[in-house]
Amino acid sequence: MSMRVVVSALCGALLVLSTGCGDECVDAFDCRSDNGPPPAGQEWTCRSGNCELRDVQQPPEEDAGTEEDAGTEEDAGTEEDAGTEEDAGTGEDAGTGDDGGVVVIGTGAKGDVCTTSADCAAGLRCEGAAEAMTCQALHVAFTAMDDSDAMAAVVTRFDEPEPTRLSDAAVDSRYPRWNSAGNRIAFVRGATETGTSSGNLAGELVVRDVPLAEVEPTVLANGTSGSTEGFLYLEWEPGDSLLYVRRAGDSISGISRVPAEGGAVEEATAAGTFPAWRDGDTFAFSTATVGLSTATVGGGAPTPLAAAGATAEQPHYNRVNDQLLFLRPDETRPMGLNAALYIIPVGGAAVQTIAEATTTAVEGGSVDSYIANPTWAPDGSWVAYVRAYFFNPTTGEPVLCGGAASPCAGDPGNIIFLRRINPADGAPVGDEVSFAEGATLPSFSPDAHHVAYIQGGQLYVQQIDPAAGTKVGDAIVHPVGGYTLQTSRGDDHRPRWQPR
Repeated sequence: MSMRVVVSALCGALLVLSTGCGDECVDAFDCRSDNGPPPAGQEWTCRSGNCELRDVQQPPEEDAGTEEDAGTEEDAGTEEDAGTEEDAGTGEDAGTGDDGGVVVIGTGAKGDVCTTSADCAAGLRCEGAAEAMTCQALHVAFTAMDDSDAMAAVVTRFDEPEPTRLSDAAVDSRYPRWNSAGNRIAFVRGATETGTSSGNLAGELVVRDVPLAEVEPTVLANGTSGSTEGFLYLEWEPGDSLLYVRRAGDSISGISRVPAEGGAVEEATAAGTFPAWRDGDTFAFSTATVGLSTATVGGGAPTPLAAAGATAEQPHYNRVNDQLLFLRPDETRPMGLNAALYIIPVGGAAVQTIAEATTTAVEGGSVDSYIANPTWAPDGSWVAYVRAYFFNPTTGEPVLCGGAASPCAGDPGNIIFLRRINPADGAPVGDEVSFAEGATLPSFSPDAHHVAYIQGGQLYVQQIDPAAGTKVGDAIVHPVGGYTLQTSRGDDHRPRWQPR
């Protein structure tokens, strides 16, 4: 789970502090997720970005001072991609089946002949050779750690737990991102914690065609050409080019644009982080001094959204009706554990409150919650987010629920919630719906009929009723099978669905 996604007050969106901003974890939930339950009489803690075991008799401790912006990249070796992976099985898509951001759902079952993805049922897309196109299951891409502790960008069909690595097992890779057509995938390979800004630290931003072929990926940028020590907050679809946030030492700020077909890297913004595409040309981002802004590629100075507030951060564009989902801290609550969720129309109308931080009094303090990892359903009908719960003692340090040393030891530290949204004005409709306990990083399929998320280091995919937000059948569970999905970099590690 990702406390680093909600604590700009401590690590900052522009200038990242070195204290408490590690890679392996940002809180005890990350450690439990990635390493499993602790031994009897001990509990996980996140200390300086590293997971450590400690006796439960010790005072509770938690890293409450890191945000997603503040993380340094995970350790990775240099690499050369041998390009010998198994075919991921996606062909060219004859059509997106997309009408103004709302996906058209057909009746074609898996394996049925199709002309475009609009012919296919939910969760499927039309692919294959032009003379023999069929409806096939969408892929999900994610970053995982293998049994040798190497990082791997991986893709798998959402209904078939058969992961395919995007780079050779001898090299590290991470942050896979799809293009809008769903037939190319970019990722970072060869990043390392050692080296200099000449390129060794950043690794390379590369792209491969899908279906995968035994050819070397195309290098789009490296640390030198990209003027960065790390490709962070990488985003591609629905844009026509790739955006990433630059890193220079402890500073993570400034957005660059990489042409998807190759070419010189361009500066998209001088400062800021967390870019989110609206379409092929327009994107939103956040800074620690202004809050939210929108910008157009090559379109002059960014436009601030002052109504969102100067502390607003982490925007997510609704591609249907120009609404931005964003987090903003509640200054009356413990620093770093205080984010609430809002929506603002880009036109600047009134802000809608979607999910607030909560407090419930208990003996010796309170059980509080804050919001993290929000995301939209692509059609703007739902939002999903994580509500993280912690015990806030009258004296002493907060501790996440679920650990042995808190009054909420028997409760989950994280719960994914869904909230229905009125597309017209962004107002919430009805109550939030509890969706998955002990889970994080929800991600809607492009047709909004499935939600992928990470629980216990595994990928889960749950079909939903898009009208009611209720579950349909049991979740599809992808066993670890040599891979443990990562969560420590928040949205960077969110599972990404292949577009239809």
